[in-house]
Amino acid sequence: MPRNCPNILSSGVCTDAQCLLEHNIHTCDACNYVALNIREYNAHISGKKHKRAVTRGIPQPFYCPACQCNVNSLDWGQHSKGRRHRELAQNSNIEPTAVFPAETHTFCGICQISISSHLWDRHLHSASHIRFQRYAVFRAAQEDSEKDKNGVTIDGNPDFEILEPTVGASGATISLKISCTVPLAKIVLVSVKLSADLGSQHNRRVASPFSVSIQGFRTKVSNIPIVVNLKFSQEFIGRYQDRVEFHFMDQQLNKAFIISRMAHAIVGDRNAHEELKARAPYVPRVRNKNREPETKIVEGEAPPSLNAIPYATRLPKAQIPNHLLSTLNVSSRSSQENVESIKNGFLPRIFSSESYGRHFKNLVWVEEHQMEQDLERYDMENSILKRHNHYYYLAVPGLAEKRPSVLIGDRILVRRQNDQAGHWYAGHVHVVGMIEVGLVFHESFRGWTASQKYHIRFKLNRIPLQRQHQALDTVFTENRILFPDSSHLPMVPMPRPPPRIVNKLISTNPAQLQAIASVVAAAPGSLPFIIFGPPGTGKTITIVEAILQLVQKNPNIRILASAPSNSAADLIALRLSQVLNNDQLFRMYAPSRLKGQVPDPLEPFSYYRDNGLSRSCFSVPPMATMKRYRVIVSTLISASIVFGIGMPRGHFSHIFIDEAGQATEPEAFVSIKTMADPSTNVVLSGDPKQLGPIIRSGIATKLGLELSYIERLISRPAYNLRTGHGKSIVKLVKNFRSHEAILRFPNEKFYGNDLEPCADPKTINAYLNSEYLPNKKFPIVFHCVSGKDDREASSPSFFNIDEVTQVKVYVEKLKRDRKFRTTDHDIGVIAPYHAQCLKIRTALRGVADEVKVGSVEEFQGQERKVIIISTVRSSKEFVSYDIRHTLGFVASPRRFNVSVTRAQALLIVIGDPNVLGLDPLWRSFLNYIYLNGGWKGPDIPWDPSEPVEEAGGYDHVARNVALADMNDFTRRMEELTMEGAGDDDVDAGVDRPWRDVE
Repeated sequence: MPRNCPNILSSGVCTDAQCLLEHNIHTCDACNYVALNIREYNAHISGKKHKRAVTRGIPQPFYCPACQCNVNSLDWGQHSKGRRHRELAQNSNIEPTAVFPAETHTFCGICQISISSHLWDRHLHSASHIRFQRYAVFRAAQEDSEKDKNGVTIDGNPDFEILEPTVGASGATISLKISCTVPLAKIVLVSVKLSADLGSQHNRRVASPFSVSIQGFRTKVSNIPIVVNLKFSQEFIGRYQDRVEFHFMDQQLNKAFIISRMAHAIVGDRNAHEELKARAPYVPRVRNKNREPETKIVEGEAPPSLNAIPYATRLPKAQIPNHLLSTLNVSSRSSQENVESIKNGFLPRIFSSESYGRHFKNLVWVEEHQMEQDLERYDMENSILKRHNHYYYLAVPGLAEKRPSVLIGDRILVRRQNDQAGHWYAGHVHVVGMIEVGLVFHESFRGWTASQKYHIRFKLNRIPLQRQHQALDTVFTENRILFPDSSHLPMVPMPRPPPRIVNKLISTNPAQLQAIASVVAAAPGSLPFIIFGPPGTGKTITIVEAILQLVQKNPNIRILASAPSNSAADLIALRLSQVLNNDQLFRMYAPSRLKGQVPDPLEPFSYYRDNGLSRSCFSVPPMATMKRYRVIVSTLISASIVFGIGMPRGHFSHIFIDEAGQATEPEAFVSIKTMADPSTNVVLSGDPKQLGPIIRSGIATKLGLELSYIERLISRPAYNLRTGHGKSIVKLVKNFRSHEAILRFPNEKFYGNDLEPCADPKTINAYLNSEYLPNKKFPIVFHCVSGKDDREASSPSFFNIDEVTQVKVYVEKLKRDRKFRTTDHDIGVIAPYHAQCLKIRTALRGVADEVKVGSVEEFQGQERKVIIISTVRSSKEFVSYDIRHTLGFVASPRRFNVSVTRAQALLIVIGDPNVLGLDPLWRSFLNYIYLNGGWKGPDIPWDPSEPVEEAGGYDHVARNVALADMNDFTRRMEELTMEGAGDDDVDAGVDRPWRDVE
């Protein structure tokens, strides 16, 4: 390609399609093939592969009505034989149909898509087409370089497969044999090089674990093979590859040429790879837009727990309005178009106290719509039911993992395989086990046999959503609660701490004392008070002390304390139960809660109804008793019970919400909007820098449902930490959890360096000077593992076997260590993907069964002496994907913050720096670890002393580097193949075609 081409970019690749032809590069759309010269192209079109492709026809975009997806016409045969297609087509003969008529569209063989003819020129100049075109040229050059040519053959497979770390450390060797089949050829082996040895001007050089050496001194290639030894030496678990380039010279023709081979090696546990590998390839799930509607549902028998509470008010149906449903069901719009459509068509133009309920009701409906769609993932076909008495038992894969989550009182639809379409029976869940649920149907449910097959659908439990709608429909519009401003700040002097503190640990903590004093002294009808509690600063202890101080202060005070989860609510109740008796404290549970899920010390503080019902369950005592309790503790949604049974508005003087950052605003307001009056005080505690609520709908997220109530308030001027300190907000700053080195980075990035390390030295220094630490005084390790992320079957969740193996190695070492003793309960393993959690649990089975392995969400609010983080992602598809696609969950700053702040004494992060380094936050963190001597494994692939670009862009840099390296290789292959060795003019051979020795 001439260097003076006006279309050449800085990367050296021409972007114009016509120019490619002028520069002697040809493409074959029939085969999706790129030839680097006319001779190679002519050889290709005369070959069998091309003729077969032409016989089959030029690719056309076909549409499969069964799978509802586009299929390349050349791939239709393979597609139609697939298991998923056959199941969806139900063995019927479904013909493919052309999506786009050929007279109006052109099929791009490079991008494998159909383009409207009037947009064809624009497509040829689009970034995506150019990117795929460059890659196709590179692949053509790479494939050509891997061919034996000019009579020279290279025998031997440079794949070391899977090596145990001990073998990798000592080194393994593979011999490759070079010979020539042309008797009188004068070809010599000039050199053998690795691509890493050739160097890259774009990346920091990292030493290759491969090395090559020529056995003996002979360089002439003949029928007597030249032996080249390829050695691999690497002890660290991971996947490694390099390109071996054999440089030859044909002395008769004065031509240089290259033959290359890709060398591969995996360091790891062969048995683990076999046990944990994907059993079936990942097939993306396509939502069935023509899903059979449920025209008739015969309701089953509801469990007694649904009537266990004497509700005085009815829940609203609150079905999604048809006009909103129609808008959400339009699939032709882009995500941004849907956001704009909902925003302009359904949300109030002004977000105020008067429009507050309507605003959030629409967002809750949008979220519900996505939840319904997500639940379809768990539909089952050809399932069987077991029967015992009047219960029908259904095995539910993933039940123990809450995928799907099934509670007593939920509904599951079943339809016999051959029954009339649309006719379903709703089985109400009466029993929930580890692997199966017990259902009760209507008495008309007939025809059961042990072998009868059923179709299964899980239905969304709408009660939590209905409770939110019920609260949002109330007329509570207090501006001091919904939209507090500086005018609501108290004008009185800063209050003094109470004289007698119940928990003596608080007595020396000024921030905690100030928070308690402000809550206790606040006048009725004050603006909401926020206790901003970063990791390990004791926010739950603080609100418990504030509750106890309020109870001691005034016998008329009544408190409703809630949290998003049962575990968080139980923690509050357990701490309060150490001081309050069961006449003062009531732990209110939903009737669906199982007795075995309740901590034993809290049983005396709950009400378990047993009056001869077929299943006893939790309930509430009579109203007179409920009114006498000084403190009632529940989850946010279950807090609606007090309103439902007729508790009068204003009964509670204070409403506390712990972990408020994890709840949506409508969830937080279930209690506030139904129970607060002009005198009620609201206290929120949490950390908006940690995980927010889990939102499934991308539309609802963009429209603000993911923004928690506490985070929205903190952004308001009344909660400025300087002017509002002690009046509207207190930030806790003493961290009682982590070693200073573990705390330092998140402290700087998220908390303005305000946090003070105050943890017990005996705990946080437990692993200093241990073998786990490259720097014996720095208790953080980044273990570099360049693995492979994978998926299987229909699950979109990623797993990485190489990182699983490395996690197991660390856990086994920790458990064996007699000097630095570590139990299962001291270790926590965090992975951002469910599939990785399952693989790690499988690997640790029988080794460390009690080690908690879970998602970031499962570890919020928890701590362990040792935390191991498996980041999972190790995709190298920089050419095709952007940073969000490549990093996924790992790129979330909140997930990062929660993950790295769980550890007390030892933090081990396992991951691929090539991927993690695309994100500025992770790159800064890896630099911090590297510069403090905590790096383990292959070297860091960038200069850690360079300042990090906080704006990001590293994904674009990585993609451009990959493209530039591809172009370098392609250009080098052209030069070495087309130019004579003695030519002085570097452009002399540019127009010479490649020599076709065949």
